[in-house]
Amino acid sequence: MRMLKLLIGTLGLVLIGALGAPEGAFAAETPKLDTGDTAWMLTSTALVLMMTIPGVAMFYGGMVRKKNVLATAMQSFAVACLMTVLWMIIGYSLAFTDGGAANALVGGLDKVLLRGMGVGDLSGTIPETVFMTFQMTFAIITPALITGALADRMKFSSLLVFLGLWMVLVYAPITHWVWGGGFLADAGVLDFAGGTVVHINSGVAALVGAMVLGRRRGYGTENMAPHNLILSIIGASMLWVGWFGFNAGSAVAANGSAGMAMAVTQIATAAAALSWMVIEWISRGKPSVLGIVSGAVAGLVAITPASGFVDPFGALIIGIAAGLVCYWGAVVLKPKLGYDDSLDVFGVHGLGGITGAILTGVFAVEAIGGTPGLFEGNGGQVLIQLEGIAATIIYCAIVTFVLLKVIGAVMGLRVDEEEEVTGLDYSLHGETVQ
Repeated sequence: MRMLKLLIGTLGLVLIGALGAPEGAFAAETPKLDTGDTAWMLTSTALVLMMTIPGVAMFYGGMVRKKNVLATAMQSFAVACLMTVLWMIIGYSLAFTDGGAANALVGGLDKVLLRGMGVGDLSGTIPETVFMTFQMTFAIITPALITGALADRMKFSSLLVFLGLWMVLVYAPITHWVWGGGFLADAGVLDFAGGTVVHINSGVAALVGAMVLGRRRGYGTENMAPHNLILSIIGASMLWVGWFGFNAGSAVAANGSAGMAMAVTQIATAAAALSWMVIEWISRGKPSVLGIVSGAVAGLVAITPASGFVDPFGALIIGIAAGLVCYWGAVVLKPKLGYDDSLDVFGVHGLGGITGAILTGVFAVEAIGGTPGLFEGNGGQVLIQLEGIAATIIYCAIVTFVLLKVIGAVMGLRVDEEEEVTGLDYSLHGETVQ
């Protein structure tokens, strides 16, 4: 029976070839909703939102002094609200629509206010509403990460204006460059889930912000140790779990690519946490809780651009490298240069993102992501990755600097000395933690 079916099928193909197929018989199929893909993307969207609220809110909240914990958590929560509205109004359109003659640089205005987006509209095999909301969670967490560098001293009003403008003028265009059909996509830059778009972008903005804002009062002389590392380890754990939505969700399907992304994310994260722990143990004599969770986040960051392109071995090396590089950035580079990046956003996200983006070009496996890396004979991919890194750094740094200077001239950036000494919880929000 099986042989008979095979013969009939073969005969059918031969007859179609001989007689001519009906017009449109082999046309590309119209995309259809896949309920499995949709269910996975709904789950991934919730996981990525959890990374900011409560993940980043708790991770950052535990690392500041007690008098600033509510203000720090408030920043993440308020950013989630503000970016949601801005993404709906204009961010999604600038990132993911056709910009016409300017498409290499920015999208268009076709989806402003999400107009025309209906229940039946698809993005691939999932509803466009789900894709839009998934990308919205990326637009939420990226500005939220920046707040860690500005902690303890920036005016809440100025912060919201800055981050709102930054998302529209920096995040959305760079997202378009890489994922929306812009010039970095055309150049072949590999960024599966946001190494350039999210982490280098936020890390560079954090560094510029910390330098423009200046050091916290008492920096270098007062004890600024974290007030509650239990909050930070819970927040970091939520980031780790949520990151599966971040990386595996970026496959935008429930498939083998998502499975590999999940596997390499777990491996790189664990390797980076151990790498940071070991180097700190050797150099300082004791492994710290803050160190191992920082190492884990560094691994999550570094594997993000590579997660859809590398195999488990590549993930292991990327994780080890991320732990070492980010430890150096936070413990050696920052004190040497003297900038006050309060919670090491540049050291972890900026340097981790750069490390991961470069090593994506080294360890990319053609059988996994369709593009070979240096180890498979394609050394040019590393140069392409460097192009993406350079474009992101230059554009982000310039626009971030200009925004901060303009806002500083109009509104002021820092709270006054008395408010900073008292603490932002009470000074800005009229609340305290007992």
